[in-house]
This record gives sequence, C-alpha cells and structure tokens, in this order.
Amino acid sequence: MEYRQLGGSGMMVPNLALGTATFGGSTPFFRNWGTTQLEEATRLVDMALAAGVNFFDTSDTYSDGLSEEILGRAIGRRRDGVILATKATFRSEPGPNGRGSSRYHLLRACEASLRRLRTDYIDLYQMHGFDPLTPVEETLRTLEDLVRSGKVRYVGCSNFSGWHLMKSLAVSEKYGLPRYVVHQAYYSLLDREYEWELLPLAEDQKVGTFVWSPLSGGKLAGKVRRGQPLPEVTRLRAEAQGDQLQDERLFTIVDVLDTVAAETGKTVSQVAINWLLQRPTVVSIILGARTEDQLRENLGAVGWNLTPDQVARLDAASDRTPIYPYWHQRGTIGTRGPVEMV
Repeated sequence: MEYRQLGGSGMMVPNLALGTATFGGSTPFFRNWGTTQLEEATRLVDMALAAGVNFFDTSDTYSDGLSEEILGRAIGRRRDGVILATKATFRSEPGPNGRGSSRYHLLRACEASLRRLRTDYIDLYQMHGFDPLTPVEETLRTLEDLVRSGKVRYVGCSNFSGWHLMKSLAVSEKYGLPRYVVHQAYYSLLDREYEWELLPLAEDQKVGTFVWSPLSGGKLAGKVRRGQPLPEVTRLRAEAQGDQLQDERLFTIVDVLDTVAAETGKTVSQVAINWLLQRPTVVSIILGARTEDQLRENLGAVGWNLTPDQVARLDAASDRTPIYPYWHQRGTIGTRGPVEMV
C-alpha cells in the first residue's frame, strides 16, 4: 500500500481509506447508502486491514452516530494500529445549538464521537461543512484546545468553498492556530468542478485532497451504460434523477473507461479510482463499499498506474467548459508561464 503525506503535515496515510457511511442505515437517507451491521462491518474492516488500508473515515451525522459506534466496535482492540477520521458540524443533537462549528457544539460533538468510537483521541477531525454563523476564529480556537488536550491530532475540512478554506487558512496563520491539512471533497471523472478553484488553492496552500464519492455515487461503477437498464438492486435507483443517468457526457466517459479497462485488464471502477490517484494534491480516496465483493474490487485500484496516454484520453472524455470566471481564466492566464523580457 502506498503512503502519502497528509497535506502539509508530517503524517503519512495510505492512499485508500474505508468510508463508513454505509454502516448502520438507521435513517431513511443513509438506508439508501447501506445497512451494514457489526458482523459485516467487522469483516470489511478486517479485509481493509489485511490489504494495508488502516485509514477509516466516518462522521457523527452518519446514521445519527451509529456509524461511529459500529466502526469503534469493529476496530476493537486494534485502535493503536489504525488512523481514525471523523467529522462534526452538521446536526447531531436537537435544539438551536445542536449543529454548527461553535465552541459549544464542537466540544460536545467531539466528546460524543470519542465515546462512540471507543477511543480517547481522533487522528483527523474534520469540519463537515462551513458554518457561516460562527466566527472562524472561534472554530479554530476550539480546535486548538482539542489538539492541545490530546483529543485531536490533525484537523481538516470538508465541502468548503474556496473562500471558506482560504479565510480559515489566513486566520490560522495570523493567530498561530491549527491549520486544515486536508479538504475532504467530492471529486470524480464525472464531477471535476473541484479542479476549477479548490484544487489550485490546495496546490498553492499545501492542503491535501481527501476524495469522497470517487465513483460519483455509483454512476462510474460500470452499472450505467448507453441503452442498458439499471440493475434491480442499486443505490442509483433510489437517488439519481432520470436525466442524470441519460447524460451523453456520462456515456462518453463510460465508453472510454470500458476501453481502458479492456487495455489494462482492470475493471471500470478500478480505472476511475486510479485516474483520481494521479491527480495533483490527492492524498487518499474513500472507498464506500457496501459488500466484501465491492471492497475487494476497489482495493484493486492500487499497485499499478494508467499510462499517460490513457490518462489523457480520460481527461478529454470528461472535460467540460467551466462556469465564469474559470472559463475566462482558462482562456487567458491559465497557460501563462515565464517569458523573455523585451
């Protein structure tokens, strides 16, 4: 298993992580993602660890905390050998202070996550979204207290806009507060909007990218093809709108994935994940497997690399015209480099 630097920190993590949003399924929303209970979750954790994947991601909002509880029990006595990442900010309690990134909420949320995960520290504590109400200084000073207390080792963010992240980094630098080392973000061959602003920002500021939904919610898992019906049992039936599954760009990407998969002897999913592993700033990719077969297949995305030509063909098939101001920047300063003085 390849290890990569966790953003600008000194910590190394495997380039694959096991996501646990499928654990529990105790709410209608997360039931569509999966209903993995302790016995099956333990087998998935065992399989991941056997493959060298000791990085696990969860959140206090996944099935109202049940995901954290199941993960903590599945890890059991192996805590010292794993890297635990969880998230806070979204609603985890009733009442006006039951969500957000305030000192009040984060301190309570962290203690609750520690109890459910059966641990006394969290390796990577991520803000699940930006809280526009709470001052950034309050959030970061609370995270500093958690780091100083030993309850948190590194901090990250998720689903931020560019200005959210840059403002947070500026406040960290100004006051000497903990810095977000990774940004957990939605990124795939089908969904490349991350590249328009957040990826250049991550390169410039040495913030690692921790990818969620690398197969675009299953649309790049080989189940969606031009002129073919969906399988009877799939998350796509419950979540995707009809026009999302009849998109010509999606079909074009899948056509090239099929071709490259045949050339490499790999599956469509493995090719799509390997493409992501070659993108700048990507530290690790979260695998959201519901079954052992899915996890086994996705673990096969590492240990080899696409050729430059294969990457270029996938780039071309998945390219799209960005929104303003990014299309304007692409056509003007996007390719600017050193020039001779005249």
